[in-house]
Amino acid sequence: MSRTIIKTSASSPRLLASAIGVALGASSVAHLAQAAEDTEQKGQRDSISLGATSITGEEQDATSYQVEKASSQKYTAPLVDTPRSVTVVPQQVLKDTAATSLQDALRTVPGITFGAGEGGNPQGDRPFIRGFDAQGDTYLDGVRDTGGQSREIFDIESIEVSKGPNSSFGGRGSAGGSLNLVSKTPQARDFTNGGFTYGSDQTRRYVLDVNRQFLDDSAAFRLNLMTHEQNVAGRDAVNYDRWGVAPSLTFGLGTPTRVNLSYYHMESNDLPDSGIPYGYSSSTATTHGHDKPNDGGDSNNFYGLKDRDFRKTRADISTVSIEHDLNDSMTLKNTLRHGSTGQDYILTQPDDSKLNVNRFGTVWRRANSRVSTTTTTTNQTDLFGSFQALGFKHSYSTGLEFTGEETRVSSYTISPNANPTGGCTVAGGSQGGQCTSLSNPNPDDAWNGSIARNYNGTNTKATSRAAYVFDTIELDPKWLLNVGLRYDTFDTEANTNAVPSATVKARSKIKDDSQFFNWQAGLVWKPVENASVYASYATSATPAGGLVGEGSDGNPLSAGAASSDLQPEETVNYELGTKWDLFHDRLSLTAAVFRTEKKNTRILVDALTYQNAGESQVDGIELSASGKITDQWQVFAGYSYLDSELVKAGRNGRNGVISAGSNEGNQMPNTPKNSFSLWTTYAITPKLTIGGGAFYVDDVYGDVGNTVYVPSYTRYDAMASYKLTKNIDLQLNVQNLTDKTYYDKAFSTHFANQAAGRTALVSTSFHF
Repeated sequence: MSRTIIKTSASSPRLLASAIGVALGASSVAHLAQAAEDTEQKGQRDSISLGATSITGEEQDATSYQVEKASSQKYTAPLVDTPRSVTVVPQQVLKDTAATSLQDALRTVPGITFGAGEGGNPQGDRPFIRGFDAQGDTYLDGVRDTGGQSREIFDIESIEVSKGPNSSFGGRGSAGGSLNLVSKTPQARDFTNGGFTYGSDQTRRYVLDVNRQFLDDSAAFRLNLMTHEQNVAGRDAVNYDRWGVAPSLTFGLGTPTRVNLSYYHMESNDLPDSGIPYGYSSSTATTHGHDKPNDGGDSNNFYGLKDRDFRKTRADISTVSIEHDLNDSMTLKNTLRHGSTGQDYILTQPDDSKLNVNRFGTVWRRANSRVSTTTTTTNQTDLFGSFQALGFKHSYSTGLEFTGEETRVSSYTISPNANPTGGCTVAGGSQGGQCTSLSNPNPDDAWNGSIARNYNGTNTKATSRAAYVFDTIELDPKWLLNVGLRYDTFDTEANTNAVPSATVKARSKIKDDSQFFNWQAGLVWKPVENASVYASYATSATPAGGLVGEGSDGNPLSAGAASSDLQPEETVNYELGTKWDLFHDRLSLTAAVFRTEKKNTRILVDALTYQNAGESQVDGIELSASGKITDQWQVFAGYSYLDSELVKAGRNGRNGVISAGSNEGNQMPNTPKNSFSLWTTYAITPKLTIGGGAFYVDDVYGDVGNTVYVPSYTRYDAMASYKLTKNIDLQLNVQNLTDKTYYDKAFSTHFANQAAGRTALVSTSFHF
């Protein structure tokens, strides 16, 4: 019996690592003789590269933390003139912080937290932006990137975070904002970049980035490779193993017509972290902040089972983009993408809901499983440029989008998988490995149960069509008007094969068809050329079934609850802000105050009925700084204040008991009141740079009842880099410098995820 459907060769990452290692060595030898001459011919370095992170070959100031313009043509003005909060994490920040994943990268952006995967939410990235779930609001080069994933950044140039309701840009969802990952693309020059990282806890990472021109320099091919394996500091047994390849090909460089072909593939094979149980004192605790994680006195404790637990993932994304300049001020672009992602896992949830922790000092090893595949096909056509009309200059972008999505979700039948009769009175093998000690768990306990594929599940399909237009109108040199409008139709259906039960009415097909308009408007005043003051309004709509089976979020398209005639959730945002580019436009400063109101929210009013009766709101302040204070000193910093409230709430998800109004006035889950990040570097000499960071997050509640939480924390990082030659760099990163035990994900019940302890990484990189 096979317990996986995603075929992953355990040796694939090691074979790729060997291949990259050979390529790194060969490239180094081939280029060393010409290194000095090549670099002198360049006015600046072709790129900055590091084995610990992704590598860039973009023709820009690769050392700057400041970004002047977003990559998407839907942003019709530079960021300083864009009337909304947008943070761009550039390549240099990814490099300097030694980030390797999306979650690593977003640590530098306050106001974003990550939720745990459980309760219908798949394992993987589940960001919350300004307190609202954004797990379905991640885009890759402006196209929605669907499916549960743990995203790597080896092929990513930068990450754009748009805060506030954003449906006019991307369609459904985006109540708190959205993420756009910008891919690496072929460049009009030759370069070879690569690197390797060795670190504590058996960390090994190799990357290679090669770009070559051909056809008289009118075409270019780029290849990015990555292999990564590591254990996790401060966590027994946990390990991660992944590899990826991303080739891309561009024809027509420097011509009016450009064609880009790209493919992305990544696989992972992990023993995932099972988290730390909450210390429930009763099964229906209601005291605010009553229960926090309890690791039994040893933060290294791992409550999973090596004999049973695993997680395998896969992502395949193919894209064809054709872009043609109709004239000097008008461009037509068409993007066609097909993507497929898959997850296959069994992991232990350290279930504390049966009172084993407090009665017996034990933990029930509840097994959670998922087998899912998501496929998406999108065609997006854009026309953008500028023109003069009635005495005003217009910078515009308009387009059409058509998308089809399908997610198939099933699981495993695991036996035994129930809290033993009478509770977990004994830890270890005597109860079939189902129970373990809170203070001294043994991941090597024998597990003698059975695993079989359960093909009963849910097949969810969705079709969406959209038309949109954006325009920045220059009323005069001091005043700009930014407007955007989008119309969507979203049709979805869920077919469940579940056997009828007390809570599942029957085998069923549930459908929902939605149509919605979203819009944004912002008025910008420019007191000086390098500054702006703005007032803006924006909306979003979240229809039923918006996550297409790859998330919970009270999704009514399931057989577990009635969901007929549900209207989209509606979110509006009022924002007042200012942006300034100082020190000869090298340092960007921003400030914003806002109110976000979400109404018509789906809430569960009884065991089988959802209604659009909920409301929530967030009042906030955001500050940010990015760029160079001096030629030697850079900063990337931000502060977020989020005063959230559940204005009208439904059932308490903690214990399944309906208590009308009992959660009203509570703080929203996964919404810290205060969060702060600071990353800064200083070039002591042209060769030596030092840097460090501090990251603070307030208490975070995991549930709407505000009964379980993870405590606030401050984490410190440090780095130093040294240029051995013009072409070879060394870098040292120490993450979580003080070895702080803290939790970075809070779930509504059962458990919280513990972050890694102190981690040291030494990276060597080259660039030719």
